[in-house]
Amino acid sequence: MSQPTLKDRINDALKTAMRAKEKERVAVLRLVMSEFKRIEVDERIEIDDARALAVLDKMVKQRRDSEQQYRNANRPELAEQEAYEITEIQAYLPAALTATELDAIVVKALADAGVTEAREMGKAMALIKPQVQGRADMGDVSKLLKAKLSI
Repeated sequence: MSQPTLKDRINDALKTAMRAKEKERVAVLRLVMSEFKRIEVDERIEIDDARALAVLDKMVKQRRDSEQQYRNANRPELAEQEAYEITEIQAYLPAALTATELDAIVVKALADAGVTEAREMGKAMALIKPQVQGRADMGDVSKLLKAKLSI
């Protein structure tokens, strides 16, 4: 039998959490599943693992931004809720890349794309993004690329 998709694993986790009456976890997993469903309906597609990773990565980024805003507004209870949601969603993302691994991917992409100037950065980003999706913040990747090209 084939491996269950990321969507299937999250749906199974949702069912398990419902049986265990874990209200907070159920709420987070329902948010994830509803986002998957929205994309499938809007775009008339069946969501695959690559797209699911991109969606989860975006959801984590949104929650990090919200958490920071809540902390700045002195709303620790709301910031804690966002932090909890981040940990739940990150459980379905692959392990984060180390700085060394990320650096190696960036150097290889620059060499493969033949990029030597900052204005050609998009070529390297196109090679890097599929490799690091869900495993590294694209903002950090962009900063690293800019640093490499300014040398």
